[in-house]
Amino acid sequence: MDPFESLRMAWRTIRGHRLRSTLTTLGVVIGIGAVIALVTLGASLQGAIIADVAAGSSNDVAAGPPKMTVVSQLQSADGGSGEGGGGLAVFTEHDIQQLQELKGVETVVPEGNVALSGVTYSGQSVATAAMTATTPAYFSQTGAGNFSAGGPFSPGEREVVLNEAAATMFKQNVAVGDSVTVTRSGGERINATVVGILEGSSSSSEFGSSDDSPPPEIYGPTDPFHQTQLVSPATGENQRVYSQLTVVAVNYNQVDQVAKRVTDYFTADSDAQGLLPSSHGVSVQTIDESVRQMQSLVSTFTSVVTGIAVISLVVGAIGIANIMLVSVTERTREIGIMKAVGFQNRDILQLFLVEAVILGLFGSVFGIILGVLAGYGTTTFLALPFIFPIEWAGIAVAVGVLVGVVAGLYPAWNGARIDPIEALRYE
Repeated sequence: MDPFESLRMAWRTIRGHRLRSTLTTLGVVIGIGAVIALVTLGASLQGAIIADVAAGSSNDVAAGPPKMTVVSQLQSADGGSGEGGGGLAVFTEHDIQQLQELKGVETVVPEGNVALSGVTYSGQSVATAAMTATTPAYFSQTGAGNFSAGGPFSPGEREVVLNEAAATMFKQNVAVGDSVTVTRSGGERINATVVGILEGSSSSSEFGSSDDSPPPEIYGPTDPFHQTQLVSPATGENQRVYSQLTVVAVNYNQVDQVAKRVTDYFTADSDAQGLLPSSHGVSVQTIDESVRQMQSLVSTFTSVVTGIAVISLVVGAIGIANIMLVSVTERTREIGIMKAVGFQNRDILQLFLVEAVILGLFGSVFGIILGVLAGYGTTTFLALPFIFPIEWAGIAVAVGVLVGVVAGLYPAWNGARIDPIEALRYE
């Protein structure tokens, strides 16, 4: 039979049972819509994360320094990096000097955590857990943010830099030039001059901060604020030790090579390797690695929830198969007449398959529309960028057709096998 004739007859049957056909495709519409909405949400979430993580880290020199982060991490049983237990202060000044001499390294920025009990300004004391001790290069090399007033501190001076949250946590706002008193957890008090105020929140985290209310952050030079020391295995001297290093490469083309050299250094005879317990190791992470990790996490989440949504497609396929079986039963006499006038079994099979495919195709098209609208509404509500993976539209159409074929195959085959004589007798 001419395929166009099969299409015309199938369409006539579908139009003759509009309500039944609509209800039949509803399962496919919901299934496809759920999958499209979840995939869109996953892609949008991934896009938002990558935008945050990779901000200022593209292969454009103007976008920011080509950096990598070095931290200690708890190792899992299989030798990989585990979670928790990281951030031990084991990176000595000797390690920093050795890293600075590696080929392709522009600079090394140490970061140490100084435990505090509070900060006092204008007679008012505010409890503060910690401050970051680092070098002036921190503000230009780690993406800490721009200064709204003042600038970086000077090495060896009693000076501090505050972010806006820290500058406004007192009854009277702190300004550049004002004096504050930093109280260590042990009770030592250090008077310092505020030399800079950072816009918003600056974070040493590789992933930045997206909180609308960033926590107060205080930064000061390693001398005199950071006093944590250990004996360097290489020199035998007491040296300051830091919990995190930021290694900046000369250019983006050398990031991977520099990361390998840094990793090789810490797996060899470094101070950190000697100071770390056996359960820990050194992790060297570039922005690209961080992005890949987040992509993997989001992809896994999207796959799981999408798999759950596929159950709706199975329900839709069952609905199509059920209705097609009913259609075959209702049209038994019609099938007998068609066979009596010369229709072959393959013509009957083709007719019912085309009808099932049309139902699946309509379900996929309307499912795409529903999924896009649901995805857009969800991303708007969550304040995420709307990203629709266009390739999933083609996948959805293909799935809809496949569902129609699979669901209609047995009913079509069952209809084609009907004996014409018995069919003509059917009431």
